[in-house]
Amino acid sequence: MKRLSELLNGIEIAKSINTLADSEVVAIAFDSRKVEPNSLFVATKGTQVDGHAYIAKAIEKGATAILCEVLPEEINSSIAYIMVVNSQFALGILAANYYDNPSENLKVVGVTGTNGKTSTTTMLFDLFTLLGYKVGLLSTIQIRVGAEIISATHTTPDAISIQKSMQYMVEKGCEYCFMEVSSHAIDQDRIAGIHFQGGVFTNITHDHLDYHLTFQNYIRAKKKFFDGLSKEAFAISNIDDKNGKVMLQNTIAMKKTMAMHSLADYMVKILESSMESMLVKMDGKEINLNVMGEFNAYNALSCYAVAIELGMKKEEVLIQLTKLKPVEGRIDIVQTPNTKVKGIVDYAHTPDAVEKLLVEIGKINKHGKLITVIGCGGNRDKEKRPVMAKLASQYSDRVILTSDNPRNENPKDIIDDMKLGLDESGNKKTIIVIDRAEAIKTACLLAAGEDVIALVGKGHEKYQEINGEKLPFDDKICLKENMELIINE
Repeated sequence: MKRLSELLNGIEIAKSINTLADSEVVAIAFDSRKVEPNSLFVATKGTQVDGHAYIAKAIEKGATAILCEVLPEEINSSIAYIMVVNSQFALGILAANYYDNPSENLKVVGVTGTNGKTSTTTMLFDLFTLLGYKVGLLSTIQIRVGAEIISATHTTPDAISIQKSMQYMVEKGCEYCFMEVSSHAIDQDRIAGIHFQGGVFTNITHDHLDYHLTFQNYIRAKKKFFDGLSKEAFAISNIDDKNGKVMLQNTIAMKKTMAMHSLADYMVKILESSMESMLVKMDGKEINLNVMGEFNAYNALSCYAVAIELGMKKEEVLIQLTKLKPVEGRIDIVQTPNTKVKGIVDYAHTPDAVEKLLVEIGKINKHGKLITVIGCGGNRDKEKRPVMAKLASQYSDRVILTSDNPRNENPKDIIDDMKLGLDESGNKKTIIVIDRAEAIKTACLLAAGEDVIALVGKGHEKYQEINGEKLPFDDKICLKENMELIINE
């Protein structure tokens, strides 16, 4: 419980009505369905719903204070009204104040970019745990507070959930928090009120244009995160990405660069690589990493750079990096005793991620075919569908187009969009199996010898989203069950 004046600390108020009583607030809500008696309702303008339309309903449910961008026509004399320019941004400050500004008692590092956010934040969590610290994690896969695991449903949760989770981390004695920062979260000011110790830019490629509309808008959203860092924070950017330097242009944070193919503050080079590991030279020292792929070398370099910027000892960080295991659903290798065929489950769901994954597999897979099972999500960016199919056919020996969270679209329509990217050669090596379980079974029936089966797009997800329902489905389990039927000749 907080007084209204405490919650409004740090918020620029355009106009207020009936706030002199300084009432006590028991909760904050931006969803009118979650309003409790004596709570503060924040009317935000979302992409689908405008919360201002629910102010009256919130008052009916017991809200005693309303924060909004536009005052309602009818003013209730017993209700406090606070008008602001941006209620989304104000919500973040309110939530931080309500939960006693937990990020001021944590060292919070945010990781943003199209690809690599989950892997980097999870690797940072594991690295700092190995270094002996109690750590919090806010990622796509899960929220973790030390050894405790809490399921996660969004890349970055809403502002209230973030602050609540961070307060819990503080209560449990965490010193560090590593979090994914999505472009949606930045654009919608869900990270307002968070004091970041540092930020990391991994890369930026075609994604989320259904939301941002243009690639420039997408870049601006990512850049906004770095522009908002304080001068006490650090900003680490991958300058091998052509927009890496753009991210650092206006930040007042301490600028640091990382790269594999450019001169930078932190550098890595791959010396040898296999399906399960690679030997790299990082900051001048050779170490073995239990992951494959150039993208994972970047992820490990990000972790190293963050650790050094946070004051860790170079030698100890390098030692602990060699102990890190692959992240669930990110180049997750499946193998059974009966066969030499290998399966790879990966979350790659953008053209860039798909291309990098399949190229890396091709470099290492010298003795077998690559069979790729791929789909595209429904009700999402349609422009990338033909590109994804084209890349799959370009780098694979066989391609199976299938369903991947069709949501409210017909899976056949999605696959028809994907097929537009196939030329004559691509069509010859591609088959369509709409049911994902059957597609995986088909891939296993086609595999032999030292072939590799790549299941692309779903990674760690344990469901298929179809017509508003999340039906249980796990790529890894399905693949393993079918691979056990493969017997080497």
